[in-house]
Amino acid sequence: QPTDIVSAKVGDFKKRRKMSKSTQTFCELAAILLLVASSCYGFMLPTARTKVQTALYILKSQNVTVLHSNEDDEFTQLSASAAASDNVASTAGALVPTTNVVLESSNSNSHNSKRRGFDLMWCSGEYCKESIRERVVGEDNKLVFDGPATGQVCFMWNDEDQCLVDKEGAAVVEAAAVIGAATVSVLFLVKQNDEELLQTAANAIRELTDYGVNVFLEPDMAAMIEYKYGVRNDNVKLFEPRTSPGFGGNHVPIDDKWMAEFSQYDAFSDDEELWCPVDLICTLGGDGLLMHANVMFQGAVPPILCVAGGSLGFLTPFSRDEMVEAIRVSLGMVGGSGEMPEHLCADRDPVAIKPYDVLRQNDHYFNGGDHNSSEGSYSGDAVPKFSFGLGNRICLSMRMRLECKVINREGVVRARFNVLNEVTVDRGSSPYLAALECFCDNVHLTTVQADGVIFATPTGSTAYSMAAGGSVVHPAVPAILVTPICPHVLSFRSMIFPDSVVLRCYVPDDARADASVAFDGRYRRVLHRGDSVQIQMSQHPVPTINRVDHSADWLGSLKRNFNFNTRARQRPL
Repeated sequence: QPTDIVSAKVGDFKKRRKMSKSTQTFCELAAILLLVASSCYGFMLPTARTKVQTALYILKSQNVTVLHSNEDDEFTQLSASAAASDNVASTAGALVPTTNVVLESSNSNSHNSKRRGFDLMWCSGEYCKESIRERVVGEDNKLVFDGPATGQVCFMWNDEDQCLVDKEGAAVVEAAAVIGAATVSVLFLVKQNDEELLQTAANAIRELTDYGVNVFLEPDMAAMIEYKYGVRNDNVKLFEPRTSPGFGGNHVPIDDKWMAEFSQYDAFSDDEELWCPVDLICTLGGDGLLMHANVMFQGAVPPILCVAGGSLGFLTPFSRDEMVEAIRVSLGMVGGSGEMPEHLCADRDPVAIKPYDVLRQNDHYFNGGDHNSSEGSYSGDAVPKFSFGLGNRICLSMRMRLECKVINREGVVRARFNVLNEVTVDRGSSPYLAALECFCDNVHLTTVQADGVIFATPTGSTAYSMAAGGSVVHPAVPAILVTPICPHVLSFRSMIFPDSVVLRCYVPDDARADASVAFDGRYRRVLHRGDSVQIQMSQHPVPTINRVDHSADWLGSLKRNFNFNTRARQRPL
């Protein structure tokens, strides 16, 4: 009821005897409401028309331009008489200086005054930068998006003059043997104590080295492969453990190969960034191997191809049978559609991976059984937009990580980790509820009185967070999940924050006991009173290669592993 709101504000105007901020706000609001009033002019009662006149009088006295959309000039005459009307002046209390009322039609050409423009930017507490996807268009300051916040990421190799040794050793480029940049390499991570997987890995290593690929293995794995399966080749190299500078903690055991040497560096030096000697990582096992790769590479991570060999394999879309071909396609040695990339030798016979329409009929990814079975079919609706190895384009999931710091009362960083799934702050071995204060961008979020709280990535949304009642989030969504663990209140629910925020969890001085923190279930340490955990988006994601694309892989895993929303279909009437 626009006229009722106008009447109430006019009464407030008379009562206050001055133009307050609330009345100024009303002037702006009434300018919009009068658009409705003008379109309903023919249906107004006389009292309602008087109210509209009063509103026009107040607005025009404050130099507010009113646009109307009425085609006839009845409303124009009504407003034109507002300034000179004694009735209107008395209704308004004669408190506003009389000015000429100017009413402009939104359809007229008289409204040609140039409007001020403005710019958009992204700002934090420390700096501002140009906005990435939001922009202002035209003289009317229209706010639009350039596109979605995320999308399907693909990569393709842009090597020049690269030609590799084929399986027979016939085609060789002179520079390929001496220039390290012209060779390709893969780091093999294999699940331990599994004879079947070790045999599969040994066979794959033989085949890849025959293709001229440098295969890196951890020292223990290299010794086992050579001793048990007789794999000896100059292209098999050792991947020596090396700690990640700036990551780890003062509580990590000194015999830890990756996190023992903790130092409080804020960033990697140029030499450290160039350390990684491999083009690709291949994991043969379960999801735990992907977590192990996350620990090994706390900085930049090469693309990871995950091959199923574990019990669940939510993040492992590839089967063992296609492992070697998938590695070759991912390294750019052969096109996934059967076409050789332009930078390879022209006289080589193309070795093509199976086309998508064949794979969808006989493929681990689409069947509803275990990972080792080749039987089954996919009963989905439509063929996804992308298929693996389409030409030399490979689809990726850029899996967000969280950079977590443990900071003591004095502001000293005691530990720092990049986690792929979640960081958990809980009560540990204490019999009391965890008492925690949580902040978002230094604004108090909530007081946690529960067994604990989980800060998870979209990748981790299907792990501990899901078991605790959190939402399931697509891996491409840039978000941080906050999920309580058994809260002692009915109103504490899981929340999702944008990846731009900085979250902090603090143990207050009046807490009954210390708390505990774990990073992807590892490197657990005690949080004393006054300690806090700071969580924010990591600069370095974990890129995993998609079997189809990021949506098809994720939804397929939900249906295959968790029987997502599975029930008998309702019969038709």
